[in-house]
Amino acid sequence: MHSKKLKSNRLSIVRDISWLSFNERVLQEAKDPSVHLNNRLKFLGIFSNNLDEFFRVRVGTLNKMLKLEKNAKMHFEDQPEKILKKIQEVVLEQQINFDNTYAEIIQQLEIQHKVFFKTEKQLSKDQKSFVQHYFEDKVRTQIVPLMIESMPQAPFLRDRSIYLACVLGNTQNPMLQRYALIQVPEKEVPRFVIIPSPKNETHIILLDDIIRFNLKYLFAPFGFNRFSSHIVKLTRDAELELDNDLHNNIIGDLEKSLKNRNKGKATRFVYDRSIDPHLLDYLTKRLNLLKKDNLIAGGRIHNFKDFMDFPKSVFNDLTKRPKSFVHPLLEQPCRIMEVLEKRDVMLHFPYHSFDSIIDLLREAAIDPSVQSIKITAYRLAKQSKVINALLNAVRNGKQVTVVIELRARFDEEANLYWKSVLEEEGIKVLLGVPDMKVHAKICVIKKREFNKTTQYGFVSTGNFNESTAQLYGDHLLLTTNKMILADINRIFDCLEKPIIKLDSLKTCKTLIVAPNHMRKYFLNLLAKEIRFAKKKQHASVFLKLNSLVDHELIDELYHAARSGVEIHMIIRGICCLKAEQKSFKKDIHAISIIDEYLEHARVFIFNNFNTPMVYISSADWMVRNLDHRIEVACPIFDNSIQEELTTILKLQMQENVKGRILDNDQTNKYVISDENTPEMRSQIEIYHYLSGKKYNS
Repeated sequence: MHSKKLKSNRLSIVRDISWLSFNERVLQEAKDPSVHLNNRLKFLGIFSNNLDEFFRVRVGTLNKMLKLEKNAKMHFEDQPEKILKKIQEVVLEQQINFDNTYAEIIQQLEIQHKVFFKTEKQLSKDQKSFVQHYFEDKVRTQIVPLMIESMPQAPFLRDRSIYLACVLGNTQNPMLQRYALIQVPEKEVPRFVIIPSPKNETHIILLDDIIRFNLKYLFAPFGFNRFSSHIVKLTRDAELELDNDLHNNIIGDLEKSLKNRNKGKATRFVYDRSIDPHLLDYLTKRLNLLKKDNLIAGGRIHNFKDFMDFPKSVFNDLTKRPKSFVHPLLEQPCRIMEVLEKRDVMLHFPYHSFDSIIDLLREAAIDPSVQSIKITAYRLAKQSKVINALLNAVRNGKQVTVVIELRARFDEEANLYWKSVLEEEGIKVLLGVPDMKVHAKICVIKKREFNKTTQYGFVSTGNFNESTAQLYGDHLLLTTNKMILADINRIFDCLEKPIIKLDSLKTCKTLIVAPNHMRKYFLNLLAKEIRFAKKKQHASVFLKLNSLVDHELIDELYHAARSGVEIHMIIRGICCLKAEQKSFKKDIHAISIIDEYLEHARVFIFNNFNTPMVYISSADWMVRNLDHRIEVACPIFDNSIQEELTTILKLQMQENVKGRILDNDQTNKYVISDENTPEMRSQIEIYHYLSGKKYNS
């Protein structure tokens, strides 16, 4: 990220350029020789997958913005044409970095693990026989070559798929030459195939190369005996929305949008740089691609997202990450609801096991005194234990209500499926609010016993998803606090009304709710710290977010820094704030942590004249979260839980292994401590802290 800066009309970093800087931090993990090669391959896959989504959504958004009136442009994206040009410049630079990193990893695989990638031209006699039989058994029926020159319409390339672009010829008849496209069936057949190998070695061939080897068997009957092939890939506009950053609504019917997604406008065309130039020219013309459609030359391999599933069996030195453990107060057998009647409990994922949430829902499903369960669902696991527990609850006569967000990006189809499953069992399914996503992570369980109603619930920074809870760093509060649960009920009451009136959410007294007043609330807390600082009293703010984009909150953070408020931030992804300015009394201390777990939590701590106000939230400080989603921030009242969260954030601020400094120039320099400071890898230290923590029941 060392090329010329892109000017903005605000004192801020352009959102999309900041996102590319975040993805570069992911690439840094792939480059890091101290990271195990298996994980380095995964980070290559994550980088590639992130970039795909970026082009599908953000580049698609910017392309739309070119057509909008000037007064409809987003806060920071008022130069879409210049931003698109800058994106292409940065992505090309990163592509070179990516290719070099991949080549270095492949070399290390060979040296350290005797793992060798073989192309179709490097196979032994036994391997050729294996690959031919594998093709006949597993692959042939999954592919249909497209003879594109004879097609009346331009060939349709599916989004996120890779294609072999082939030149077919005949050595005796130079005039016999044709072009063909073959979609690589990576969803139906594994991308990596281990083939017969010499002793103490592992040879792997890509599915792409298995098809390449067998082109002669596919096309020989048609008179071809000369073949060349190169991978191409088209990324399309996701055709969803302008990311909820514009006030004008362009979300149409969801199912129509899903159908259109694979037909969206091209946002990027990546090709093997050694492709036949005549074939490339032919394809770009047939596909109606322009240079501005981000034509990017790459290497031999594309869709590196598949490297997230690289076979672990080739490594004999993998160390398992520490296993999640059950919170000591919730170890089974126990009645979780009885525990919560005595005290609040905070779960910290992925260190604590998500099983405790499943145990609570199962307990509620079985308990004859439980009357109802209400819960929001944004992203669910494929084989969701949460859903199974809710199905058991309704079968046991409980009233179950689930708010499903059908517009959870790229999980829409899965959530449509869960909607039908739940409704078939008699569960009441709510679809949220028109033109607004329900992103809050809340649940309430109502129990009636001895003419007394008791309520239990939880509020989380992350999804109720047992799969991602093993990888995402999140916090979840289990509570019987009457004020919190009263507000959760108010939110569900609002969502259950035939005509939803968001103004009714203003009646919430304890939870801070978007879109009604979350921005204003935190602006007021920042203003309060500013007043303390101006009186020469200690004032500080501690923020942990995925993304910091909202210009009003950024401006108030600038005001706070100029006033002498001490500000510490951990921002995983986009950070539009410039942390170093001459007018600040103290520079804002801002870092990003990219490590084995995804830092996903949102936590806010305001010193409040040494009486800390601590919050967890589902919302980032972005326009889409604060104005176009139903979100909650939950105050933490329990002093011991406040202390837990504060300790975790302090450990993260001491990170000097996986921390990067968020400076104004997006350099992604690692946090470097002096020689006398011990190494601090916060995810490991947090595990040690939580696993050694004792609780009084």
